[in-house]
Amino acid sequence: MSSPLPPPPPPEWVVALDSPMPRPTKAASTIPDPPGFSSTRGGKQQKQQQKQPSEKRPEETDALKIKKAWEIAIAPSKQIPMNAIMMYMSGNSLQIFSIMMVFMLFKGPIQGLINTNVMFAKFETPTTKSRLLGAKAVYVLVQLGLLALGIWKVNAMGLLPTTRSDWLAWESERQPLEQAYFAFR
Repeated sequence: MSSPLPPPPPPEWVVALDSPMPRPTKAASTIPDPPGFSSTRGGKQQKQQQKQPSEKRPEETDALKIKKAWEIAIAPSKQIPMNAIMMYMSGNSLQIFSIMMVFMLFKGPIQGLINTNVMFAKFETPTTKSRLLGAKAVYVLVQLGLLALGIWKVNAMGLLPTTRSDWLAWESERQPLEQAYFAFR
């Protein structure tokens, strides 16, 4: 038996794809380096030494935590205009789309109110605890504003009993306590 022949060498284009293109030298390149870029290794080492993280003071860290807490407190307020437009556009009829929109409108703020302390727990330290109360209060007020929008929508759909005629059917079925008492004798 003869030994199998070795496979033929790959074509030149396959070899060219597998090997990276040679980089032009600095002298051959006519394109200048971008501002702030240094192609020498010494420049990189100097920049790395300059970028060593400086120790932050606790006051700076607390200030950053409070700033981030206020960003989280105000974030739900950005949803109010979008939700108001969506509630207006969904109409006041009882359809699956408008009912699901109202459900989602109530679900978000209720979950937000329940998880208020969880949202701000990562920013709470002994020094920032008292300063977080304002952010928490604003967060709760914004969530209550979203709930008020949901109540407005439910009222616009006619699901809230706000008039006397909404209670007439229930009152006609009720009987005075004396009649009901005598019925058991």
